[in-house]
Amino acid sequence: MAKRPVKETIHAKGLEIGIYTTDFQNEFISLTDIARYRSTDPRITIHNWLRGRDIA
Repeated sequence: MAKRPVKETIHAKGLEIGIYTTDFQNEFISLTDIARYRSTDPRITIHNWLRGRDIA
């Protein structure tokens, strides 16, 4: 049976950022929540960040 992720929220600079975990050892921070800090449309911020990672 798969464990359901638990969501907690932290606050940074007035922004709520979701933190997800299933085993309380490996936590994942919501990149979308962080991208909302830069833009009202977080897809653009994430797209540009991923595009910059392709350069190798």
